[in-house]
This record gives sequence, C-alpha cells and structure tokens, in this order.
Amino acid sequence: MKSAERRTGPARGAPCWVSLLASDLEAAQEFYAAVLGWTFRPAGLGEEFLVALADGEPVAGIGALAPSFQVAVAWASYFRVDNADETAARIRERGATVAVGPLKIGTGRAALAADRDGATFGFWEGQTLAWSVGHGRAPVCLELRTRDAFAAAIFYAEVFGWASEEPGGCDVTYEHDQVIVRDGSRMVAALRGGAVEAAPDPRIRPRWHVHFPVGDVDAVAAAAEAAGGTVTPEDPPTGGGGRQAVICDPDGGLFTVSGP
Repeated sequence: MKSAERRTGPARGAPCWVSLLASDLEAAQEFYAAVLGWTFRPAGLGEEFLVALADGEPVAGIGALAPSFQVAVAWASYFRVDNADETAARIRERGATVAVGPLKIGTGRAALAADRDGATFGFWEGQTLAWSVGHGRAPVCLELRTRDAFAAAIFYAEVFGWASEEPGGCDVTYEHDQVIVRDGSRMVAALRGGAVEAAPDPRIRPRWHVHFPVGDVDAVAAAAEAAGGTVTPEDPPTGGGGRQAVICDPDGGLFTVSGP
C-alpha cells in the first residue's frame, strides 16, 4: 500500500468502520443523541442508513435492520479488505459463516460474518473514510472477547492477512495476556480470552466490543439509564486504561464507553 493511502485510511485488514444495525432507526437516533451527543446526516446509501457525527466528525453508522437479515441488533466492526469475495471464501474455508453478502453498497461491497465462536464482524471492499480507530472521536479501540484469543488471532490473521510478510497490513503482538493488533504504531484491536459461548449474559458471549471515548463515564452512564438503557461498570483491561462501562441500548445493542 502506498504511503498516501496509509495517511487517508486504514491499512489492509484494519478496522475501517463501525455500524449499528437497529430495529428502530428513529429510536436509535434519539438514544445515541441523548447519551453520546451525536447528530446524524444521510449516508448517501438510502433513507435507512445514517452517519453519526460527533463535533461534526464522522464516528459511526446506524442503519435499519432489514427483516430479511437474520442477524440480531448489534454493533458490527468492519475491516478493510482488497477483495470481498476472496475474504468470504477464506472465512468459509475455516469453518466460519458469511451471513450476509458480499453486497454492493454505494461504491463498495460489504458483508457480515461470524467467526467460529459466534462473534459477528463485517468486512468492506472499496474506498474508506478518513476514519481510524484511536483518532478523534472514532472508537478508541475494538476488543474481541472470545473463548481462545490465540485461536481467534490465527483465524483473523489468515482471513485478513495480519502479520503477513506483504506490506500494507497489520502487525500482531502479545502483551499483558492479550493479542494486540496494530496499524503502524497504533493499537486498533485487542483479542482477549475468557468468553463463554453458551452464557445467558450476552456481555460474556464471544463478540467484538466497540469502545467509544467519553470525557465523563459517570455522566454518560446516567444519561444512558435515563434514556432507557442499562449500564454495567467494568474494570479497565490489563495493561492500563481509564474507567469503562458497558451499555446496552433499549434495542439490545451493546457498546462500551471508555474514559481518559
């Protein structure tokens, strides 16, 4: 990948967007506006897709969940790929599932998949926004909580080309009992073990957690509860970090807010 491309978007295999599929788009707008202060504009993909803005900066997408999509309300983390069809084939070859797509959306192609432990994720082929984990108001990190972090790291490395010898991809290291994924010098994702596939509590099941940065975790938690969500305080991950809380919106979408 050319250096100019690295300056304007994520590396190959790096997170390139996060999006909520909501069953009630209007109610989702009201909740996230009240809790995170977001405003919204059309995404240019039809009336059922919006871009969430924080201080005028694109942060995430929110779309209406089509009845034909057999997926739950959830935040999905999307990863940049060069070829969506090849990525889908690699996922299926490794015993995982491609649930939706690849579908043409605007000028690109997207798909939703689930890894072998059931954690949902997406991938995107096409032009990306100048959006990157850890920059501005974009998510501060994406975190996969899974049954076996090492097995998951091997799966995603084979699917997305992490730690490959080809230039322009992501690097992987092991730190503080976590697998860390970096785009250049920046940490963009962490993989942690300990999730339980059959757990009745959805927070404990394998899933990709989106961490949004906030200035005051307590204030955001109070706003979430007032708007009909539920809140669970959490200890920061091993290796440091600010206070955190897991929030479930009224529609069932789970996300994490992280303080400075």
